[in-house]
Amino acid sequence: MGNLKILKITNLSWFLAGIILLTEACTGPQTNSKSSANSLVTPASVTRADSVEWPASFGFGKPATPQEIALLDIDVRPDGKGLPQGSGTVLAGKAIYAAKCAACHGKTGVEGPNNRLVSITENEAAGTENSKEKTIGNYWPYATTLFDYIRRAMPFNAPGSLTNEEVYALTAFLLNANKIIPAEATINAETLPKVVMPAQKLFIPDDRQGGPEVR
Repeated sequence: MGNLKILKITNLSWFLAGIILLTEACTGPQTNSKSSANSLVTPASVTRADSVEWPASFGFGKPATPQEIALLDIDVRPDGKGLPQGSGTVLAGKAIYAAKCAACHGKTGVEGPNNRLVSITENEAAGTENSKEKTIGNYWPYATTLFDYIRRAMPFNAPGSLTNEEVYALTAFLLNANKIIPAEATINAETLPKVVMPAQKLFIPDDRQGGPEVR
């Protein structure tokens, strides 16, 4: 009986020793791996990477040509700087609008289904602050922005596909539809910057100082 008790105790000791060894085997490599990973990223190694003399070019792409830059450099400022050559009339713009714009904005720029473009009441056209829906006539501060936006983003399914003459004509049509210019007006780089939008008086320069400034 005494020998049996000793054997049982001995077996239990081996069992506990096995658990200890198994635990060390599971946790040991993780600790070593972690320390190895930390040793890979050190201030010294980062400094060495920063000091490498990188090549001036990796061989990707090519320098843009003046013609390619001109295709993207089409921004138009409120004073008209950037407007291209060309002109358009209200009558020509009406036909272009019916063919390329009416499906999204409605036959007269009011019906939708997308954004309404035309103010439908005299109160809206005056650029009042309480207009419920923002349109070209009651919200846009500069007529030149209308040209810039149409040329960049419209029509929705083919942005950038309109000629300058088409953009001028659409601009004229929409300005007339909002009762801003007469039906016989011709819009071009000279006349468009002179158009005063009804909502321009609602925008004021941000002249705050001493705190967050928006420019």
